[in-house]
Amino acid sequence: MDIRGISTFQTIVRTGSFQKAALELQYAQSTITKQIQNLEDSLGVKLLERGKKLRLTQAGELFIAKSDRLLRDYYELQQTMTDLNDGEKGSVNVGIMEPAASYRIPALLKRFAEAYPSVDVHLRIHNSHMFNQLVSDGSVDFAICATPDSGLGTTFEPLYVEDIVLLLPSSHPLAKRRRIELSDLRGEQILLTNATCPFRRKLETALHERGGTPYRKIEIGNMAALKYYVQVEYGIAAVPRITVTPPPEGTIVRAIEDFDTGLTTGLLMKKDTRLLSAAARKLSAFLAGELGRLGERADTVAAAKASLA
Repeated sequence: MDIRGISTFQTIVRTGSFQKAALELQYAQSTITKQIQNLEDSLGVKLLERGKKLRLTQAGELFIAKSDRLLRDYYELQQTMTDLNDGEKGSVNVGIMEPAASYRIPALLKRFAEAYPSVDVHLRIHNSHMFNQLVSDGSVDFAICATPDSGLGTTFEPLYVEDIVLLLPSSHPLAKRRRIELSDLRGEQILLTNATCPFRRKLETALHERGGTPYRKIEIGNMAALKYYVQVEYGIAAVPRITVTPPPEGTIVRAIEDFDTGLTTGLLMKKDTRLLSAAARKLSAFLAGELGRLGERADTVAAAKASLA
């Protein structure tokens, strides 16, 4: 059934003749006649009785009553397909790790939603180890996470580095020191994320290499929760600076002088992006652009410090 034939049929009924419909639509009258014949053939019924005056058949009466909705639904569907293709509409599943999920992403998603109100964004918050598999199997379209252990058919674009600091209870002996190195953490009770966390592995490797062992490890699991355990003097923790700005009451922040490995955060997605929806491509490009500026600012600050050294 040709949509143009339905529209032509409506015009004929409204104007009362094939000739007037042809003039309005700027078709040859033979084209109008052919479109109606094709429409009647496809439906298997007669819609119009020709004569001195056109008259709708019973089938024609029923069809004209339903045709408005039919055309409206068609054009709405056509617009929806256009919006999907342009990224103006759709659903996107995004993986976000902490601390980005709580501290970096909310304001950015609000801005994206204001620009694309018909795009539904669904968040999944996990660690980077989980996201490598979730992106690979298509459970999430892309992820903002730390550097993955392996490829698994994915690509990783570093965007910025979370600055890491040492969080201590204000009453802790190390809180009185202005300069702290990894070897000073020997024998301390250190709060750590779970064993699959890439940052934990970097921290523990650095502790072993720089004389920070032995120490007592307490696994908390969630990086964003570490500061609350430090606050009640359960231990000390290396945490992203953004999560302790300002420091919780009763705690103090110190730099670890010989630990310059921050938490590299970037965009993880499949190597073949052709299967991504336009909405997913729009959102990933937006987040990559905004988060990438954090890395650019950090590079500028670092260069300025180096020039003053």
